[in-house]
Amino acid sequence: MAETTIPHPSVYVSKKRLELIKGYRVHETRTPEQPVSVVTPFQTIGPFFPKALIREGDDDLACVTPGGPRAQGVPINVSGRVFDDRGRPVRGALVEVWQANKWGKYDHPVDITPEPLDGNFKGCGRMLTDSDGRYFFRSIKPGAYPNPGYDNWYRPPHIHFSIFAAGVQCRLITQMYFPGEELNDIDPILNGIKDLAARASLISRQLTASPANELQHEFNIVLRGRHETPFSIDP
Repeated sequence: MAETTIPHPSVYVSKKRLELIKGYRVHETRTPEQPVSVVTPFQTIGPFFPKALIREGDDDLACVTPGGPRAQGVPINVSGRVFDDRGRPVRGALVEVWQANKWGKYDHPVDITPEPLDGNFKGCGRMLTDSDGRYFFRSIKPGAYPNPGYDNWYRPPHIHFSIFAAGVQCRLITQMYFPGEELNDIDPILNGIKDLAARASLISRQLTASPANELQHEFNIVLRGRHETPFSIDP
């Protein structure tokens, strides 16, 4: 007996329903009454990435315009390298970062906490890794902040990372934490990583301060393999 395929309701929307929407023009190829039988196949992402994607000042989160006033807070530099599963540096990876300001406030409508915004704090940036897989950006140390509705536990200071690279089908997201923070020990997100070595890999290594008295933090990222950095995949 021939197999019968019953289309899932989410595959298509009935044309009769769409015809009820005023001003909506039904198009046969856009709203078929049967599921599409041929799915567009995956192809690798690339090539990576035009240098024009990175603008002057994109590597500086603590300054809105290059040469302009600096944000309040403890100045930091964050640098590191991006590696593949064989320990080879990944050249031309797109690294994007975003974080809260000195008071733990994000410049985002979802952040409704009463802490002040800093008009000189950009809070986000991007850069491409060089031939040795290195990245570098300047910022200020972010503050901790409460999570209203979640027993008001405080998130420790952290910086969000997003990585795109050749062979990576969707961006990889992780967070960098700071050493010596008491809130690290009780943070449900950080401590949700059961593997102790993997959890420790998310805590940056503090180096000696720069001549400009900026704290130096090193944070290396491994894209895959036995020493892979813990990621949450962007849906």
